[in-house]
Amino acid sequence: MSDPAEQIENGTIRKISDKHCVYYDGYWIRYYAPPEETLAEKKKLIESLTRRTFHHTEPGINTPGERLELARQAYREETDPATKRVKGAMLAGALFNRGTDIFNAVVTLASKGVLISEENELMKMCGECLKEALDYGRLVKHYSGEEGIDELWGEPFKAFSMPMAAFYESRYLKIAQAMRNIDHISDYMARIFEAQTPFKGIGPRLMELAETAKQEAETIRSDQAIFDIWPRFVAALEAVEAFGPRIPADIDESGRNHIEHGRRLLRAGSDIINYVAGARVPMPKTTKGYVDQLENYVRHTT
Repeated sequence: MSDPAEQIENGTIRKISDKHCVYYDGYWIRYYAPPEETLAEKKKLIESLTRRTFHHTEPGINTPGERLELARQAYREETDPATKRVKGAMLAGALFNRGTDIFNAVVTLASKGVLISEENELMKMCGECLKEALDYGRLVKHYSGEEGIDELWGEPFKAFSMPMAAFYESRYLKIAQAMRNIDHISDYMARIFEAQTPFKGIGPRLMELAETAKQEAETIRSDQAIFDIWPRFVAALEAVEAFGPRIPADIDESGRNHIEHGRRLLRAGSDIINYVAGARVPMPKTTKGYVDQLENYVRHTT
C-alpha cells in the first residue's frame, strides 16, 4: 500500500523497485499498457477473459454457443429453484460462448478486408449475447460454491463495450479491491490466531501469503515475472497449510477439538486468499462468512 500521508491520484504511474506500477485506491499495482484499440486485440482480450471466467466458476456451465436455444428452453421449462439456478448458469455459459463466437467471426471477416461497423447486425447480436450472459451471470457461482462471482463474469461484456484503456482502468480498480480483501482477511487471521497460544508464530507466514497473493493477483500469466511470483505464492500457501499448532500434552478432548477447529479455519482462510488472488475480484460474502466463523471461534476459546 502507499503512504497514507501522500496524496496520489488514481492512474498515477511510477517505477517502484524496478517495477512499473499504477496507483489505484491505496495500492501500487503492476502496470500493463492497454493493447492497441483494434478488433484483433479486442478478440484476444475477450478470449482470454472468457477462459479465465470459466476457470474460476462452477463446473459444467461452459455450454457451447450452438446449444444456446436448448439451454434457453431447459431454463424456461424448469420449475425447481435449485435446478433452475444451475440451468440459468448453463444458459449464461451458452450466451457467453455465442457472443464470443460471433465476435470471432467478425474479426475473421475484418482480417479478409470486410469492414464491419458497430451498427452491423452481427456486432449488435454479439453485444446482446454478452449483455444477456451478464444478466444471467448472477446465477453463476465461484468454483468453491461459496458465492456468486458476477463481477468476474461481466468482464468480457465490458471488454466488448468499452475502449481498451477504460477497461484496463476498471480492472485496476477491481485488483485494488481484491488486494484490500486479501489484506483484510490476512490481518484478521493473524490477529486472531497469534492470540491463540497453539498458533503462536503463524503471523509471519500469513503476511508472506498476503504479500505473494497480491503479487499473484496483479501479474498476468504471460509476464516472465510469474516464474518468480507463482512459486513464492504456492510456497507461502503451503507453509500456512502445513503449520502445526502446538498441542499441550495435558489438554482434554474438548480443548483438542477446539485447536483442530482452529486448524481447519486457518486452512479455510488461506483458501479464500487463494480464491481472491486467482479471480482478481473481491469476495465480500465469502469474507464476511469467514470472519463470522473466526469471531465465533474466539467466543468459544477458553
